[in-house]
Amino acid sequence: MDSAQATVIVVSDRCSRGEAEDRSGPLAAGLLRDAGLTVGAPVVVPDGADSVAAALEAALASGSRVVLTSGGTGVTPRDQTPEGTRGVIDRELPGLAEALRREGQAHVATAVLSRGLAGVTAGGALVVNLPGSTKAVEQGMGVLAPLLPHLLDQLVGGDH
Repeated sequence: MDSAQATVIVVSDRCSRGEAEDRSGPLAAGLLRDAGLTVGAPVVVPDGADSVAAALEAALASGSRVVLTSGGTGVTPRDQTPEGTRGVIDRELPGLAEALRREGQAHVATAVLSRGLAGVTAGGALVVNLPGSTKAVEQGMGVLAPLLPHLLDQLVGGDH
């Protein structure tokens, strides 16, 4: 896999206001680098569909082929990461989203409550929503990293 560009977007009201320090974003960025991608510093945005959609659009406009979000996938009223993601992706990858939940469920029963999406954009980028905990990011990247070379190759028309 070439050194594709990736972006990590942390979705958290508290972190965006400086009331809490995010640890999931730097972890995700490091794991993406370990998987061979080029990643800058995580972007932190408040919860909400509009802030997520805007951050995703900016990451895609900058050339990112992989955009990972962390946070905002639960069921609280402010958890709207999937709603912000749905309008940006062209085709969902439900099997990937389910594999991420299944891996999380092997560690904590409440992982099935994650509403995170995975999908590809019309422009050939991958967008994946992960829960906001460091454990969820670590477990999710364990599922995602082995798939990235094939998936990114497929997005540019590679052979099966």
